[in-house]
Amino acid sequence: MAKATTVKEAIKNFETAKGVKAPEVEKVELWGQIPPIEKLDATLSTLKACKHLALSTNNIEKISSLSGMDELKILSLGRNQIKKIENLDGVADTLDELWVSYNFVEGLKGIEKLHNLRVLYLSNNKIKEFDALEPLKALEKLEDLLLVGNPLYPDKSENPTQLGSAYRIEVLKRVPQLKKLDGIPVDMDEREAAEAA
Repeated sequence: MAKATTVKEAIKNFETAKGVKAPEVEKVELWGQIPPIEKLDATLSTLKACKHLALSTNNIEKISSLSGMDELKILSLGRNQIKKIENLDGVADTLDELWVSYNFVEGLKGIEKLHNLRVLYLSNNKIKEFDALEPLKALEKLEDLLLVGNPLYPDKSENPTQLGSAYRIEVLKRVPQLKKLDGIPVDMDEREAAEAA
């Protein structure tokens, strides 16, 4: 079996393909490496100007080694093997968007450290219980949440995108600050129903 691509090799591939120096660019694309990246390492700390780090479609199992990425605003880790949202302390002050759809995330303990998080894409993960969303209440700036395709998302018999659906009210009870849920703006009636529930 082919050896995994290291972060260092992926950065070199990116620089060659784009004709840039990775530490100087704002968007670093390390997605879809062949063979895939399996592990993050301290090489990421060299990406000093990076505001958007794209690592989706790899085989990364654990979030780590983001310290030193002082400008990071968007972290894209969709389509990996991630089970936990962890080790984000190094970017907690700057991270604005976290994209972790199509992973194996079951809980959100620890996410409350990301106090500037505004957007969280969590579709197609393993979140089964509404109570797993409780840590999101602490994220005052969180306004856009995507949960489609998780076990807690209703089946086709209930229309989960219907305004005022029981599913939307349950999410809003726990994350009342949302402005958008699953791509649909939250309306006043839903907000009031969630407050009353």
